[in-house]
Order: sequence, then structure tokens, then C-alpha cells
Amino acid sequence: MAEQDTAVYVYGILPADVETDPEARGIGDPPARVEAVRHEKIAALVSHIGTADAIGKPEDLTAHAALLDAAAAEVPVLPLRFGAVVTDEDAVVDELLAPYHDDFEAALAGLEGKAQYVLKARYVEDAILREVLESDAEMVQLRDAIQGKPEEATRNERIALGERIGQAIAALREEDTRRAVEALEPLDVRINPREPTHDEDAVHLACLAETAKQADLEAAAERLAREWEGRAQVRLLGPLAAYDFVVTRQPEE
Repeated sequence: MAEQDTAVYVYGILPADVETDPEARGIGDPPARVEAVRHEKIAALVSHIGTADAIGKPEDLTAHAALLDAAAAEVPVLPLRFGAVVTDEDAVVDELLAPYHDDFEAALAGLEGKAQYVLKARYVEDAILREVLESDAEMVQLRDAIQGKPEEATRNERIALGERIGQAIAALREEDTRRAVEALEPLDVRINPREPTHDEDAVHLACLAETAKQADLEAAAERLAREWEGRAQVRLLGPLAAYDFVVTRQPEE
């Protein structure tokens, strides 16, 4: 019996009454057409891939996220982790949709009219170093003791200064994160703090909010940007799939 030469890649779970965009494309080279596999009140967003195809390239990860984020801007969507593959469309139903139908339906109902947004702020390097040094006379002394001297001769001082700067930035990050949470709280959003991805990250918050409040979120981000002008750069990303607020079961392996 010949081996099957295609498999089904699963992106996420949506309500069954959604209509897929015939122009939507997912992972693969060339990018595969995206379809919906339905079961009762829920559906899986899928595309067909070759069983011999290697997945995991940066463009695949980007396509996976972009497809889910585009869907989340229109309908509730439960994202699956990258790399969910099953043998065929029957397996999508038997291993994913049917066993967890009620859980998925309830989770989708909780996401109705909502999407994830990410508030990010990154310190301006020169400005934050100046702020840190101005707050601690001992750090200024360490800096002055290092200047103009060979690196090997001041190794201990350099290590001590680096540690103190790191601790000071961590304290500022905690304080600025609290300030950002305060700015968002009046909008009645769920907030999930994320770990910093860079030493100079100031704020990294995932928010689950009503898409109808996007303009209010943008206004809050703009107020923070004005407050921190020259000190930190602020961005609001979204709408996105609710990666930080749902735990979606993968197909059985």
C-alpha cells in the first residue's frame, strides 16, 4: 500500500459558521490554500502539506502567526502551537474537534468580540543609562574610576558597574510596568505580564480586550508614549490571536 503523500496542518479553532477567505494562504512553499474542517459548532483552520515537506522555517512561523492574527481580527480563534500536523481531515475531527468540542466551544464563547493586544516599551539606551547613573552616586564613582583605564586593570569595577546597572534597570522596569498596568486598568482588560525579551525592555504586557476598545487602547499607549518621550519607545501590537490567554489541546500524537 502506497504511503500517504500529504498531511493536514492545523492552525487553530474557530466557530463553525465562519467563511474562509479563498485567497488566504498558510505555510509551505508555495504557501498552501487554507480551509475549514467543521464538526458541529466548531471548526479547525487547516491547510494540506506534503509529508516530505520540512516545516519550521522562519517564513512558516510568520505565516502561522499572520494567519491566526488575521482571523482573530474578525472572529474568536483558539491558536494551536506551531507544528500541529495530523494525517488527514478525518483525523482533525476524530483527534481534535470531537473529543474537545464542548471545551473549545466554551472557550470560543469567552473570546467573542475580543482579541489580544501587546503593549511594548523599550528604553532609549542613552537616556536610561543617564537616568540610572543620576540616581546612584556610587555608580557614578565606579564609572569615573573606569574611564581611561585598561579593561584588564578595571575588570572588577566593570563587573560591579554592570551588575548595578542591570539591577537598577530591573527596578525601573518593575516600576514602569506597574505604571502601564495602571494606564490600562480603566479599560477593563485582562493583563498578562510577559518576560522581557531584551535587556532594555521597559514594558511587555499581553492584554485581552474587546476589539471595540482598540481606539481606547491606542489612546492609552499614546499617553504613555508622550509621558516617556525621549526615555522609552512605546508600541501597541494587535489585534492578535489570544496566545497568552488560552491553552489549546494539540491533536493526539
